Amino acid sequence: MTVETSARVSPLSAWQDRLARLPAGLRVRELPFLTQLSLRVEPGSAAAKAVEAALDTALPGPVRAESSGDLTVVWMGPDEWLLVAPDGRRHELLTRLRTAIGEEFATVTDVSAQRTTLALSGPLVRTVLAQGCAIDLDPRVTPVGACPTTLLARAPVTLVVRAEGASAVWLLVRSSFASYLAAWLLDACTEYRGGAG
Repeated sequence: MTVETSARVSPLSAWQDRLARLPAGLRVRELPFLTQLSLRVEPGSAAAKAVEAALDTALPGPVRAESSGDLTVVWMGPDEWLLVAPDGRRHELLTRLRTAIGEEFATVTDVSAQRTTLALSGPLVRTVLAQGCAIDLDPRVTPVGACPTTLLARAPVTLVVRAEGASAVWLLVRSSFASYLAAWLLDACTEYRGGAG
């Protein structure tokens, strides 16, 4: 007996053509199926130090994100971080972290299916996001490496300002809110289309 498995479908697969037609000043693309692991560990503990050694990067402090190679570590709370890596790294990272933690107290949970990621870039990024976000997005207040968790058009997101520059961000959004957020982005860009539909 053969059991067929369905192919994975990203939360925004039906939106790619519409997102590609946004104004030139804003590029939006989905980064589907990223490996996302939730790490809960006491800062400064033996387990935290073992994790940092295994990842070869320090766990960032409040509202900060650090990247090392293809891994981004996002601060989510006083004892919680989100590890984001390319698709296919899940098993290797889980094994490495659980081995490093050993008998120490910490948890690592795969939450990859919980969210999708929108990569936004271009000179209009902060202007468009400011229409639906109460956070001050001025680069002096929200610089590269900042990762505030906030509401964007009433949808909960974690906004990660990327090292590529002040006009490059990731929006980590729950899969169930992804279509709503894509529709909001299209609407928020209406005035920048120069008459294009």
